[in-house]
Amino acid sequence: MHSTGASAFFVVVYLHMFRALLYGSYQKPRELIWLIGMGIYLALMAEGFFGYLLPWGNMSFWGAQVILNLPAALPVIGDGLAEWVRGDYIISGITLNRFFALHVVAIPLVLVGLVFMHLVALHHVGSNNPDGIDIKKLKDKNGVPLDGIAFHPYYTVHDMVGIVVFFICFFAVVFFFPEGGGFFLEPPNFETANSLKTPEHIAPVWYYTPFYAILRAVPDKLGGVIAMGAAIAVLFLIPWLDRSPVRSIRYKGILSKIALTVFAISFIILGYLGATPTTPTATLMARICTVLYFLFFLLMPFYTAIEKCKQPPERVTGGH
Repeated sequence: MHSTGASAFFVVVYLHMFRALLYGSYQKPRELIWLIGMGIYLALMAEGFFGYLLPWGNMSFWGAQVILNLPAALPVIGDGLAEWVRGDYIISGITLNRFFALHVVAIPLVLVGLVFMHLVALHHVGSNNPDGIDIKKLKDKNGVPLDGIAFHPYYTVHDMVGIVVFFICFFAVVFFFPEGGGFFLEPPNFETANSLKTPEHIAPVWYYTPFYAILRAVPDKLGGVIAMGAAIAVLFLIPWLDRSPVRSIRYKGILSKIALTVFAISFIILGYLGATPTTPTATLMARICTVLYFLFFLLMPFYTAIEKCKQPPERVTGGH
């Protein structure tokens, strides 16, 4: 349940982030919510990585070996930094102890703080909606937003449906499909960590594989590390890259719709390629998808500024 829960959590987080991209939930005045959310995403990635070594399985060991050797790519300080992170010349009990402390205490405390800030920031400016319009603009004589609805019972019941569906899927996987076809629990991880036996194909857990594919797509080791870091860092900039006068994809032009579709497909392909062994064709595909991934962000100020958008409605559409 614990390890499948990590995968399930990342499924929900990726869907949450995609929905924010769809409805422009990162645009003014919600830039801070997006930045704090990205901080939560980074903390979750750290939490997942530190926890992944703890079962002391063979894939955990070798996956951590690959990731912990990444700082060594940095010039001058690289080797010393990698040794400092490991706490030893090799991955050992010392590494395990510090990763346990980080996984169980340090990162969860950071996460609790970030989630609290995320909710406070959200409460301050209000939630977005699929129409991407500001519901606080039109109010009745008592100052209550005309399109606002009470959290209880409307949203509590609405969210309960989502929670029930999530648990049905989650427990179906836990009881009947726990390995997730080798994506959730890899076969080598059922073997004890062995520094003398390398798994046939070393790959991180599926939720890191898009970035791992970007890392492998660049032939130079340092270049790969920079590209992987940039792939995450560029997400922080999206509130200022989007120049569109409207928020929601419903009212944006055709260019934004094509760009987001291509971005989502390239991200999924990168995720698949990062989990499979490299071949010349796979490497070429990874390079093409890496370029498409970055073009989504780099061209965003241009295609969002020039495209023709529809006029959003004054009020939220659809019945409550």
